Amino acid sequence: MPAQRLQGCRSLHLNEDNGRFVLLALLIVVYLLCGAAVFSAIERPSELRAHGRWNGTLLNFSETFNISLQELNSFLREYEAAIAAGIRADALRPRWDFTGAFYFVGTVVSTIVPPAAGQLLVVLEERIILTNPQGVPA
Repeated sequence: MPAQRLQGCRSLHLNEDNGRFVLLALLIVVYLLCGAAVFSAIERPSELRAHGRWNGTLLNFSETFNISLQELNSFLREYEAAIAAGIRADALRPRWDFTGAFYFVGTVVSTIVPPAAGQLLVVLEERIILTNPQGVPA
């Protein structure tokens, strides 16, 4: 007598394989929700304290140097935009010179490309960078 397979969940019209997939997906979602709740409970109070300290620092700076909070916040938004665009206060070298761009491409390729090709490119990248600190082979 052959072993009888379960018919799955007939009311949802799912066979056994699809039912397992849906169950796995639901378990992953529940796991992620529980993880988010734990991290939120752990990190949120610290974030609120840091935010309160930052507001106190801004208020103290504003009063000390007689600058309105609106002007100070506007300046800080512009500063954040400059940082996001890659502008640095002490630019020792441009961020996107050849060496920096080559390093970025090597990192992307070694992460995305299949392992064998990525490893070959990393070895070549190291050879080029170690040969000459300027990033150009000697």
